Amino acid sequence: MVDPELAAEAWTEADPLTDRERQVLRFAGEGAASAEIAQRLDLSEGTVRNYLSEAISKLGAANRTEAARIARQKGWL
Repeated sequence: MVDPELAAEAWTEADPLTDRERQVLRFAGEGAASAEIAQRLDLSEGTVRNYLSEAISKLGAANRTEAARIARQKGWL
């Protein structure tokens, strides 16, 4: 017999995102442009684009909006 909570934990997917990728995705999911995200987090726009690109790739998303939606659905944002 297996404890249902233990079984559920074993089947959950690990969060592949870094803390910074989550921060950037959270703002992107709210509709913020890269320039605005960069200003809020004191980063360059290029760095923001790199974080978004990595998050999109890790989540297998087509774009930043879809990546934010996926991350929210999985409870990572």
